Amino acid sequence: MRKFYIGSVTILCYAFLFLAGISCSGSSPYVPEERNQFFNFEPETRVLINSPSDLGKPVLLILYALPNGNTIEWTFGKKISSGDDWHFDIQHIAAQTRFLRHALPQYAVVTAYLEAAQKSWPAWRRKYPANADDIARIVDYIRHETGNPQSVILAGHSGGGSFITGFINAFPSIPPYIKRIAYLDANYSYEDSLDHGKKILQWLQADTANCLSVIAYDDREIVYNGKKVVGPDGGTYRATKRMLQYFVEHTDVTSKQDSTILQYFALNNRARFIIHTNPDTLILHTVLVERNGLIHSVLFNSPEDEKDYTFFGGRAYSHYIGSTIPWQKIP
Repeated sequence: MRKFYIGSVTILCYAFLFLAGISCSGSSPYVPEERNQFFNFEPETRVLINSPSDLGKPVLLILYALPNGNTIEWTFGKKISSGDDWHFDIQHIAAQTRFLRHALPQYAVVTAYLEAAQKSWPAWRRKYPANADDIARIVDYIRHETGNPQSVILAGHSGGGSFITGFINAFPSIPPYIKRIAYLDANYSYEDSLDHGKKILQWLQADTANCLSVIAYDDREIVYNGKKVVGPDGGTYRATKRMLQYFVEHTDVTSKQDSTILQYFALNNRARFIIHTNPDTLILHTVLVERNGLIHSVLFNSPEDEKDYTFFGGRAYSHYIGSTIPWQKIP
């Protein structure tokens, strides 16, 4: 691989990649200095790698595939001011990452944001028949750039779950460096006919450190502009039920319900399915992420499980929200 440096911008010639590196100082004691590296991959993929300034610890890499219709900047999040787009204030993955860095001081928590040019991973995969190989190649390069970490979390929200599915399709078995898979209202593309359940269950059984997080809500009766949002066979509620059925047929599953949250557990709590029963038929698609969804997907079944946060509680990461987005330098 060849590198060229032009001023403060770094360009890496790697057949399919452009990179620009930007370092930003934090706007408060809770928002420390971070390094942000932008990449462009072929085909039509944009990536931001957000790292802490101190990488002298084992890297925990979170691959976060963006939801439909969103940009990296919106997903990263910021404190919004008058005139700002409302999308900056609905996911706050940067602030949730900073919370995780505080909760997991033994790791350098790095988050890679993955954006398709179509703002839709399902549309991107339909356009590129070799998408599974493309996804595996992109993940391989991100791991290379971050020191080939052996602890990787594969996460996605909304259509970002299609990126997870594409990755699973790329291998006869899920690679051992994947330690968590987190579907954040994102498992639309789950299919037993493609051996997704078989591969996930085998991966869970292969290593007791591996965990699966599935978060969804009952979206069957959601109406927007007078029409149901999902069709008679669609939605993450039904997809989660399909996943659960596979687990019920192949391992022991238990359940409990607290108020509106119904949970299913398998393999000594390493597989957790959370369904918000949604009795008021609200649109909770992004709220599941906003209300500590990524934090919980990373920390459940660990010593930090619901410590200093509650899933679907208030924003536990509010004081980690910065005033800038990655390509803005703080004055």
